Amino acid sequence: MSPVLADVLQVAALIAALALVHRPLGDYMARVYASPKHLRVEKLMYRAVGANPDAQMRWPAYLRAVLAFSAVSVLFLYLLMRVQDKLPLSLGFKPISPDQAFNTAVSFTSNTNWQSYSGESAMSHVTQTMGLAVQNFVSAAVGIAVAVALIRGFARTRTGELGNFWADLVRGVVRILIPVSVIAAILLVAAGAVQNFGDIHQVTTLTGEQQAISPGAVASQEAIKDLGTNGGGYFNANSSHPFENPNGFSNLLTIFLLLLIPFSLPRTFGTMVGSVRQGYAIVAAMGVIWFAGVVAVTWVEFAHPGSVSQLAGGAMEGKEQRFGEGGSSLFAVSTTMTSTGSVNSFHDSYSGLSGGVLLLGMMLGEIAPGGVGSGLYGMLIMAVIAVFIAGLMVGRTPEYLGKKIGTREIKLAACYILVTPALVLIGTAVAMALGKGESSMTNVGAHGFSEVLYAFTSASNNNGSAFAGFGADTPFFNTALGLCMAVGRFLPMVFVLALAGSLAEQRPIPATAGTLRTEKPLFTGLLVGAILIITGLTFFPALALGPLAEGLAA
Repeated sequence: MSPVLADVLQVAALIAALALVHRPLGDYMARVYASPKHLRVEKLMYRAVGANPDAQMRWPAYLRAVLAFSAVSVLFLYLLMRVQDKLPLSLGFKPISPDQAFNTAVSFTSNTNWQSYSGESAMSHVTQTMGLAVQNFVSAAVGIAVAVALIRGFARTRTGELGNFWADLVRGVVRILIPVSVIAAILLVAAGAVQNFGDIHQVTTLTGEQQAISPGAVASQEAIKDLGTNGGGYFNANSSHPFENPNGFSNLLTIFLLLLIPFSLPRTFGTMVGSVRQGYAIVAAMGVIWFAGVVAVTWVEFAHPGSVSQLAGGAMEGKEQRFGEGGSSLFAVSTTMTSTGSVNSFHDSYSGLSGGVLLLGMMLGEIAPGGVGSGLYGMLIMAVIAVFIAGLMVGRTPEYLGKKIGTREIKLAACYILVTPALVLIGTAVAMALGKGESSMTNVGAHGFSEVLYAFTSASNNNGSAFAGFGADTPFFNTALGLCMAVGRFLPMVFVLALAGSLAEQRPIPATAGTLRTEKPLFTGLLVGAILIITGLTFFPALALGPLAEGLAA
């Protein structure tokens, strides 16, 4: 079988699997967040934090709960890393430095999982399992909870109540993330992934050198890092490490996991607002952009532009023979478009144009399909913008799902889409102006600029992947990128929840002959066009200085 045909079949199998679970998982998640009942273990958790799960919250209270929980999470993780040498199963590792501990604590709490360290040589078993792995669950659940709150804003009328954050958080962990992660971890162990709490092994390599091999609870963390679109690898090599990603089956399973919930949540949205066709329109827009990215990167990598790749007969530098160009490209596009950050190849090694597509996937806001929860609420914000644009075109007051998109709503949506571009462009400009970016670059010229741009794009959009040639473990970048992660995660949530509260207070507007049919393919096309135009106008100059200049020069 030719490599091209094998890669086509791989993509087809992935799409078929996602289509198969879209309806049952989406409907199940809708039932989870609409159920009036609480499980016994959930009641114990509510009692432990002193929360009343039946108390409804307006958007300011919901936001305060999100921010308070996240702030406590950052503090706990920071302290855990600072004292890990005094805890059991420390493996002899030293405490993490203050700036790196801050960066890592914010990273995992914000669902970014940016790593400026090597996990196997820096983090103890306790830090990995009690700290980082736990945050993989709860940070993902926070994202889903905010998305569900926005859905309730569309579904409810004449009330400002958006549900209960503590109930949404606990249900997301207990009823969705843990059960699916257990199944995924078992499958990964069966595929050959490592799962133990053993000591470091000293082995002799083929060249006679000594190498330290660190084991750990790899499969369980691998499952939730991808399912929750987190991305932090147990090992520095991430999903290219055979302990994390042993073979082709585990590679495809990993891609399936990171796309599973983001592509199913639009069904949850459609079910909860009472029109599954609305969900189909959203998932179609996500799918079109994701598939276009897969085709573009795969085609460019198989074409291997550039004199070095052409002389070598392929663009395999930075990729593994186990997965090839197709498996690597599929993984790279999926991880950058889902805010996962997990990698099975080094994005720094991709050709200039491919790197540009990966950057663009993050710059879109990672909404195709985006992170767990964050992808859906980001896409719904873009849907509000698209409806507003359509209203301007026909001179009619815009409406979406029976809700009027007025001055307040469009201001909140506009503020949302301005946050991450400001962080990316200002952060990159400051780093380059101060000479900090140049000192951390492995490369010079357009590719070196792309490394810095990629770092701030990844951090601000809570992705976590990086161009591997970029040295980010410095006090400046640990602090700057940590701040970008925090602001890029939580400030948009302010606008999302405020928008949800505003929508929930409105009275429903009956559909008329002039109402835009937002469940039709025409709206899907309008939505995709609006996303590409807004992103293009915002980021094209920066992309022209980096990946486009590099790609055209090749």
